Amino acid sequence: MHRWPVFTAALALAAAALGAVGSPQATALQAPVGITADNLPTYQTNGVVWAMAQAGGKVFAGGTFSTIRPPGAAAGTSETPAANFASFDAATGAPSGCQLSFTVGSNNATVRALAVSPDGKTLYAGGFFGSVSGTGVSSLAAIDLATCTVSTTFRPAVSGTVRTIVATDDAVYFGGDVTSVGGTTRHRYAAVSATDGSLLPWAPDVDLPGRALALTPNGQDAILGGDFNTVDGTDSHSLAVVDTSTGALVKAYPNGFIDPNSVTKDIVVDPASNSFYTANEGTGGGVFDGRIRFSLTDFNQVWRDNCLGATQALEVYNTVLYSGSHAHDCSSMGEFPNGVRKHLLAEGVDDAKLLPWFPDTNDGIGEQIGPRVMALSNTGGTEYLWTGGEFTTVNGAAQQGLTRFASAPDTGAPSLPQTSVTSIAPGAVQVRWQSSLDLDDSLLTYRVYRNGSTTPIYTTTGTSLPWIRPQITFTDTDVTPGVKYTYRVSASDGTNTSALSPNASATVPASAEAYPAQVLADGATLYWRYDAASGSYNADTSPSDDSGVSVGGPTHGVTGVLPGSSKAYTYNGTSQFTYSDRQHPQPTSYSIETWFRTTTTSGGMIMGFGNLPAQTSTLYDKHVYMTDSGQLIFGVYTGSTQTVTYPTPLNDGQWHQVVATQGAGGIKLYVDGVLRASKPFVTQNEAYPGYWKVGGDNLNGWPSVPSSMYFAGTIDESAVYPSVLTAAQIANHYALGTAG
Repeated sequence: MHRWPVFTAALALAAAALGAVGSPQATALQAPVGITADNLPTYQTNGVVWAMAQAGGKVFAGGTFSTIRPPGAAAGTSETPAANFASFDAATGAPSGCQLSFTVGSNNATVRALAVSPDGKTLYAGGFFGSVSGTGVSSLAAIDLATCTVSTTFRPAVSGTVRTIVATDDAVYFGGDVTSVGGTTRHRYAAVSATDGSLLPWAPDVDLPGRALALTPNGQDAILGGDFNTVDGTDSHSLAVVDTSTGALVKAYPNGFIDPNSVTKDIVVDPASNSFYTANEGTGGGVFDGRIRFSLTDFNQVWRDNCLGATQALEVYNTVLYSGSHAHDCSSMGEFPNGVRKHLLAEGVDDAKLLPWFPDTNDGIGEQIGPRVMALSNTGGTEYLWTGGEFTTVNGAAQQGLTRFASAPDTGAPSLPQTSVTSIAPGAVQVRWQSSLDLDDSLLTYRVYRNGSTTPIYTTTGTSLPWIRPQITFTDTDVTPGVKYTYRVSASDGTNTSALSPNASATVPASAEAYPAQVLADGATLYWRYDAASGSYNADTSPSDDSGVSVGGPTHGVTGVLPGSSKAYTYNGTSQFTYSDRQHPQPTSYSIETWFRTTTTSGGMIMGFGNLPAQTSTLYDKHVYMTDSGQLIFGVYTGSTQTVTYPTPLNDGQWHQVVATQGAGGIKLYVDGVLRASKPFVTQNEAYPGYWKVGGDNLNGWPSVPSSMYFAGTIDESAVYPSVLTAAQIANHYALGTAG
């Protein structure tokens, strides 16, 4: 049961370009987001929470669990018995008010639906149970909240699990696996009198289980959601609108409007936007897993998002739709690509664009779904968004079954900026950092401090999201050759400020460093030098700020190929790689260059292009890889693999330069400054946007596929150019890199 909140005027979210830009001042909560991402201390359950409702400052949770325990308590400790139901203070998260036990003889009882009467005096509970605190009932019960007693006059005998309930002053509507009430046949949905539980005539004929139910604000229509394919004999898959008096079909949604393999799990009505919203779960590949907005005027679709990752629960607060799911791919709507699951999202009700609100849970136990239900409770002027499900962590910390977030205060500081400081020419020091992450604000303010000063020498703003963490660069030109300068950076959301990043230093050289200066002069638009001492951030020395993100923790601080203080990364050959933070369109004319040293006999991908950043790509080419015998292969895909090979083994423990190019002259492979192989006619490659990757990616289906897709060895000085380097340029790079 969802409480209809009071709404204010709509707020528009201005689109901001990612990166270091002149932007409005950061604020702790970026409008229109109205709920912080900071989870509050909340009691836990030892099982799944399926249902929630709220009234009078209390939140009621039902599900399949047997105990509750304090926040921070490990499973099996400090537990209090709670048979599938518990009541909590909305503002403190502690047990409070009515505590009941829902049981059945076979000991597999569950509470799947909770709803409060409009006057806030009665709690209706549905599920599969035969007794509530010793009072016999049959899967549907009414509880007087003032006395915490189960009604002995409201006792409809329901056959089948009740999964959804809506209550009015006069009637209780419910649905699920229901086949009869008091011996009278019902087809998944039914209604009883709120006074005595007697069966009402309302009887939509639905062929498969109901999962969700909501009433329109005027009470004339009921919106049904579930697994079904027909309603009153009419084709209407997963969603339908029926009359609340007669049960007659008002609006059908023929099979195909919602994917045949998708079902509706939740429905929330929002009078302020004159809309209702659905949460959908699909089974199989390419199904519909997202959310749809419908007009309450004609019940037609307003928009839908096609994020993949079954949506289970919805709530609307002000002009934001909050959802619980395990979303893993929202690329179809221009958001994050297929990758790590994100279990809590927010989007604007007007345009379905994802907003900067990214608290997270894990998948949890059982079905590996994560959040299952949401409820809003306004207490003392603060709005609390409660979330229940099968998760066992929240924002990376142990927390099972329940959590909650509030409208204020926002206490979460942005993450610590990962910082890189370099100077490769007289007159300038470059301070670079990976933009920080704030789970409820994408626009942050950064301040750069030099040599221990408490006054920043540079302030800027930039935006970031969990899947896009743009590099920001400040060039300090007030420097003297031969002098060492130290820098620290902080990030602020306008209220909360991170700690200062660790000291990072550089000594300004008296003359330009030959190799990096030439790489930049030849037009590199990605240049990773692997100089970081720790962390996942790999700075880009090029003007593009196209930084890398390392996965699996490659070894930092290894001696690099260039003389002096040059450093490199060593990859383990089993799980470590680095990908570009930025997605790129298909490159057509390009060069890739890197240096490597290895003794591996299991090969692996050294540098290439793939469609997925943090995972193994499903589209992949434009890569250089090593065979088990140490040979190098460069290849692209044009409907079939097109490759060139350098047959001399290079797994000799020495540093080697490899450059691969493609353009009007075909594909070419250079090793140690010399052209070793080419195919002039291969001018095309596979068309897809993707990410530059180093250290590993998919190689399935390629010639002489190595034992490992991941490279075991040391990599340094990786660069990408938006054009074909000449043989003279490549030879010059090799000479500079080996000059000693």
